[in-house]
Amino acid sequence: MKYNPIYKPFYQTRLIYKFVKEVFPLVDQELNGWRKSATLGQDPVLSQQALASIEKKSFHAQGGAVYSLYTQQVNPSVVKFIVALQTISDYLDNLCDRVGLEDHLAFLQLHKAITDALDPSDTFSDYYAHYPHKDDGGYLQSLVASCKLYITQLPKYNLVHKEVMDLGKLYGEMQSYKHISSMHREAALDTWAKYHLTSFPDLSTWEFSAAAGSTLGIFLLCALASDETLTIQEVQDVKNAYFPWVCGLHILLDYFIDQQEDLSTGDLNFVSYYQDIQTKKERLQWFLQQSLGRILSLKNPTFHLTVIEGLLAMYFSDPKTSQGEEALIHREILQLAPYSTSVLYNICKKLRNKNII
Repeated sequence: MKYNPIYKPFYQTRLIYKFVKEVFPLVDQELNGWRKSATLGQDPVLSQQALASIEKKSFHAQGGAVYSLYTQQVNPSVVKFIVALQTISDYLDNLCDRVGLEDHLAFLQLHKAITDALDPSDTFSDYYAHYPHKDDGGYLQSLVASCKLYITQLPKYNLVHKEVMDLGKLYGEMQSYKHISSMHREAALDTWAKYHLTSFPDLSTWEFSAAAGSTLGIFLLCALASDETLTIQEVQDVKNAYFPWVCGLHILLDYFIDQQEDLSTGDLNFVSYYQDIQTKKERLQWFLQQSLGRILSLKNPTFHLTVIEGLLAMYFSDPKTSQGEEALIHREILQLAPYSTSVLYNICKKLRNKNII
């Protein structure tokens, strides 16, 4: 067993209990509301993709909603915001990936919904301007409006505004390149990433792209902005810990469990670019080590430790990691992770057996 100075068993147990018993029902309540809104449009393709994104990706909103517990008390407003923003993300992912379109301009326009959602002004873009389907019954604009309602009430949003807009812009750009033709997407992502990699020389194109694909940094910063005592230094410390480290770990794990599935469908998978199993394992471990080291300087480090351990537990408990190289790698990483990770791992396995996650 490895000693961890910020491991607090009672804190983590209480947090996970409240997460499952109190936050999950709120997430389900919000998603049920958006399910109804998704059926109001006249275009069956948009309604179908909106409903499919909720049905198949609800665990994204469940996981992200952990940030509603940052103060150890459930904040329903944070749940509402996180569910709305994550629903936008999942819906746009489906529109880019499941309709047979490969139009970068259309995808970039769609993803203005992310940055609009993080802009406290009354800006609403024409998200479907270059998309072949249009009438969603106001679904996407309603999601954006829900996010705006939350951020306009935050007392310290001015301190996080630039950071979350930067993260939102990176997210939209990466997704827009990722979904274009397989003949062009690698070169396009490489060109895009190289512009930013001067600030992150230790990362590859695919690792930076993975970090850009996470919404966790946005969720955390927007949750923190409700704190009247928030400082600019705290915002910078959070940004530097989460991007690219915790965010990168998050999405690399997501792609790690989907390797075989993406191979069969031809979808781009960032983890597949590692040259061999050893490199793959070492880079995942490195992102984990960087994440664990950098959260030590943050306020409430035990909360962030729980988030990181929760990511490992959630993804490694997925049945897709039970065989092959995924099984070998996940077992080794769990052995190197903080010892409390195994507790969360076993909890996640039980929740999966009960179809709660």
